[in-house]
Amino acid sequence: MKTVFTKKSARPDPELLTLKAELLEAQGDLAQAYRQFDQALDPELVESCVYQISAVKARCNYLIRAIKERSPDAAAAAGLEGPAAWT
Repeated sequence: MKTVFTKKSARPDPELLTLKAELLEAQGDLAQAYRQFDQALDPELVESCVYQISAVKARCNYLIRAIKERSPDAAAAAGLEGPAAWT
């Protein structure tokens, strides 16, 4: 009798899924911050938008690093190649 081994189906990592969802949300926030910046006329509002963009970019960079740490092969497949994409 021949023994057949099958590969267990990998369960998705719930923390990894949460991080990916947060990254998608942060990407939407970044797009919104850029839209607000494009429409800002008052110098104080422009400054506020610059700070908002910087904060959201920092969050995106953190989430990308966290995703890579949880699953380096999945990060490469998803095209998350680092903070250079956010500058």
